[in-house]
Amino acid sequence: MSIATKKSRISQEPHEAVVNLRVPLAVRDLIDNAATMLGKTRTAFMIESSRKEAIDVMLDQRLFTLDGKQFDAFAKALDETPASNAKLRRLMSSQSPWEK
Repeated sequence: MSIATKKSRISQEPHEAVVNLRVPLAVRDLIDNAATMLGKTRTAFMIESSRKEAIDVMLDQRLFTLDGKQFDAFAKALDETPASNAKLRRLMSSQSPWEK
């Protein structure tokens, strides 16, 4: 599914939650100006911007460091075909958190 399709699907979903924010007027004006430049409403701009940032934060949490021995073991494990099991099948068929 392309990013455009995901955005379209998300924008068509029913709105089930309310989020209220208090921001300084200067911040609101900045957001409004940016939204206007893109031809969007404040709400659409804030939802899209927040969603993008949330995805970036979640993806950034996937960084880890390994020493040489650990890296070799990790690379070997990646190269091997995993044994099929129920947990792996469930994981591979589930949606990413930002696709829900």
